[in-house]
Amino acid sequence: MKSLTVRYFAMFREHAGVAEETLELDAATARDVFEATRARHGSHEPLGHCKVAINETMADWDAPVSDGDTVLLFPPVAGG
Repeated sequence: MKSLTVRYFAMFREHAGVAEETLELDAATARDVFEATRARHGSHEPLGHCKVAINETMADWDAPVSDGDTVLLFPPVAGG
């Protein structure tokens, strides 16, 4: 188990009801964190539409997470 801080933005924050929380998760990658929080808060957003950062640095979904990391979850962003 790892203690991870998860920061939520936009609709993820709305689903979670908080901007940030610390969770004890059995997660090896950013993808694992996404799936755990998605199940926890009932989000149905597909992984491929979202972005992730680990400790303030944009990351790949297969990037490893370590105990004490902060994982930031961003929903799809429309541009124009």
